[in-house]
Amino acid sequence: MAGDNRVTTNHDEIRHWTELRGGCPAAVKATGGGKDPGIIRIDFPGYSGQQSLEAISWDEFFDKFEEKNLAFIYQETTAGGEQSRFFKLVDRGSVH
Repeated sequence: MAGDNRVTTNHDEIRHWTELRGGCPAAVKATGGGKDPGIIRIDFPGYSGQQSLEAISWDEFFDKFEEKNLAFIYQETTAGGEQSRFFKLVDRGSVH
């Protein structure tokens, strides 16, 4: 599984991967304030985030992504060959 993981900071690549899987940018409710969305996530409708996440724009998502110097770790397919929704937002300094 770990061998299939990819890392990117490319906004177009992140957006494409997310939208291909029906996801959208989101923030954890009550973690931000004003123009700060707080903790960012990707929300896949029908999964567990509906109570704790709220939709934000891609601009808001990527502004926070850059501010926090994040990288996007993701997986194209599962070990069984199915389309994967696995992703993780991590500090860029922790991946090479």
